Amino acid sequence: MTKHQKHTNITKKHTDNFAPNEIAILGTNCTIITDLVNKLSQNLSQYNIGYFDASHAKDVAPNTLSTYTFHHEGNVDIASKLPINKYVQRLQFSQHDIVFINGNHYQGAKQILILDEKKEASVEKRLSQITNIQFIIKLTDDVVFFPCLEEKFPHIKNITTYHINDIDAITKHTKAIVEALTPPVNGLVLTGGKSTRMGSDKSLLNYHGKPQREHAKTLLNQKLDKVYFSVKNTTNKEAEIADSFINLGPFGGICSAFQQNPNTAWFVLATDLPFVNETLIQKIITERDPSKVATTVKGIDNEFPEPLITIYEPKAYPILLQYLAQGYSCPRKMLINSDVKVIDVPNVLIQNINTPEEYLNAKKEIIRNKKLTTI
Repeated sequence: MTKHQKHTNITKKHTDNFAPNEIAILGTNCTIITDLVNKLSQNLSQYNIGYFDASHAKDVAPNTLSTYTFHHEGNVDIASKLPINKYVQRLQFSQHDIVFINGNHYQGAKQILILDEKKEASVEKRLSQITNIQFIIKLTDDVVFFPCLEEKFPHIKNITTYHINDIDAITKHTKAIVEALTPPVNGLVLTGGKSTRMGSDKSLLNYHGKPQREHAKTLLNQKLDKVYFSVKNTTNKEAEIADSFINLGPFGGICSAFQQNPNTAWFVLATDLPFVNETLIQKIITERDPSKVATTVKGIDNEFPEPLITIYEPKAYPILLQYLAQGYSCPRKMLINSDVKVIDVPNVLIQNINTPEEYLNAKKEIIRNKKLTTI
């Protein structure tokens, strides 16, 4: 019998219980856990870090109002009336590179286990929540592994172990956990534009001895393993991604790529940028910052970034959808108002070509300069 499927089967984003990347810290009292998180966050300030904890206050009346208190430095304190819900938390934590969880209160998909001789009973009580130990921290030199741990994990003594004061080593190990989950980058060549001003398909124009769509794909293929064409309708699912967000232009193409694979970053390149060269592609890839929403470029003399030669990280996808929900379909607007890395480049490298006259001038310039302007 065929199993009934109520909902459309779309690719899910990889996530832990509450966040894309989470580590619960447990095995000792909450003060020590919080102190460790604060030290790690200072050492890992290049990342967007969250901390998921529980209040110890008793007899607290239910909130009747959600409050957002903004401070001059940009900080905000939030008091919500919403209960814990893993789907809501996944949205809240979607921008974080790592979320530390107080494991005394909530279970995390990965764990840092602190050995505290005073907390053997507490560890035994939470033994079922200890499933994926990343490393162990000893609170004192003489603390031993509890029998319940040795019984469940016969090889626990082989797990990397640090002393609570080895903050540098603990930081390095935690950083490796974050970097191990850095998403790969796929390429997306945008070809579905209307080309109204050009009067013909811009993706088929010949600047470099081949259709520009093929030239752009070659540029990306030199640096990336997988490159796709963004098209209105696909005839080749292995090489193309059809728009599933209809009539939204490049914005829809980007969202369609994320819908197909929300677990990779997407290097988006339009076909109306004929002066983009290998050097620029390499520069963007080299200077990519996965902790940001995107890595984009801006002409030195321009005020705003160029959204159609940009690496969009997976964390950009929920933000794009939020803008769409407000009625905006401009990727530049999202970039301007988000935490992105901007690389300044010579204006000519990202010059848009939109009319027949511009095309002829650009082609003459490319022919005249065999070696394009470099950065």
